Amino acid sequence: MSEKFVEEHQGNIQDITIYGQESNQTTWKLSKMNLAIRNINSQFVAWNTEGTFLKDMNPDLKADYILANPPFNQSEWGQDILQEDGRWKYGVPPAGNANFGWMQHMLYHLASKGVMATVLANGSLSSNTSGEGEIRKNIVQADLVDCIVALPKQLFYNTGIPATIWILRRGKEVRRGETLFIDASEMGFMKDRVHREFALDDIKTIEQAYHSWRKDENYEDVKGFCKSATLADIEKHSFVLTPGRYVGIPDEEDDGIPFEDKMKDLTTTLAAQMQKEKELDEQIKTQLAKIGFEL
Repeated sequence: MSEKFVEEHQGNIQDITIYGQESNQTTWKLSKMNLAIRNINSQFVAWNTEGTFLKDMNPDLKADYILANPPFNQSEWGQDILQEDGRWKYGVPPAGNANFGWMQHMLYHLASKGVMATVLANGSLSSNTSGEGEIRKNIVQADLVDCIVALPKQLFYNTGIPATIWILRRGKEVRRGETLFIDASEMGFMKDRVHREFALDDIKTIEQAYHSWRKDENYEDVKGFCKSATLADIEKHSFVLTPGRYVGIPDEEDDGIPFEDKMKDLTTTLAAQMQKEKELDEQIKTQLAKIGFEL
């Protein structure tokens, strides 16, 4: 992903350094090998058994870009030890759920004009338990939430639950006081019986909506898909960030058939179905009578 980003921006792969850490030694070795194959500097990708929360290997790092898919709804992450940690600028995450711990860890390491994207479980959009609602409110009021993208269920191989992409940005120069909501929860196609994928057109549609909004070029709200909301709009929804609350329900396409004609067809079909039901009931009674049961 980093290599593609550098190439698309006409940069030199030798001019970037990847920072990271991993508590699983096998995963760490694989990541080091992956970077080495691509000739990317990985000397700052570290392994330690304590994990990111308990032992931050890069406490002074400020990154321009952060892309992450942290564990969903992680419990027992060390909250009792880290109550006074400096990363919790917007509130101490609850002991039973590290979603806002991961988010604030990334925000802590984000540069003054940096942008980050992370995937979290949908509960992060609306949960008010154990102070999560207050943390989310503080992050919104700090004008850090750039875009929220609701994803469909069955998109991941390790879980079938739907998730959400949070795009957070420091030092907004455009769209200050606004957040773009995109509802992509019904997009994609079933690749097999249990896994869904986005088609290239789906990805392009989401991408174009976000970039046109960011650049303020020919952007328009699309009912049922995307909505640019102000901080005041979000406050009216008690700082719940579920995209469906903002984008609404798409209008049904008019098929040109008058309402009276539709109702006539529906009542005719219903009458036929009710008559068929009576006939089936009589057949059941007859068959039961043959074996000595009367209704």
